[in-house]
Amino acid sequence: MELAEAKLKFIETWGKLGSEWGINRTMAQVHALLLISTEALTTEEVMEMLKISRGNANMNLRDLIVWGLVEKQHKAGERKEFFFADKDAWSIARQVAKERKKRELEPVLKSLAELSNVNGDEKDPEFKTFKKSVSDISKLAKNVDKTLETMLKAEENWFFGSIFKMFK
Repeated sequence: MELAEAKLKFIETWGKLGSEWGINRTMAQVHALLLISTEALTTEEVMEMLKISRGNANMNLRDLIVWGLVEKQHKAGERKEFFFADKDAWSIARQVAKERKKRELEPVLKSLAELSNVNGDEKDPEFKTFKKSVSDISKLAKNVDKTLETMLKAEENWFFGSIFKMFK
């Protein structure tokens, strides 16, 4: 496989993976392009290389900045903005986990905390079933939250070493 073909395949594959992480496919493809680029790219270069509209490129670059996966850069003497991505896979994984925790897990934890304060008759089977389900899911969500917090604070070698020890 030639390099140009491999780059296209990587961009497509990263797009599919990104959609599994909660990022839209085009956003992940823009990220992939920036990951494999040796230099920071302009919006126009992203548009041209991915064959997407200016609006699509701008929206996805802005979203990638919000996610903390891409940074904007200015070059002396240039009016255009340049965009680049951190190429460290561990940093990317931690940043995605951090964003998903904030966007998905934290609202669920808040909702479960509110639901755990429901009033009812302790003898009512429906109430007991509801209360137990909310409690069990809340415990699970809190454990996931603790695990993510550990991952976000951990160094790569320590984290994967700990994970591998669990499976031995």
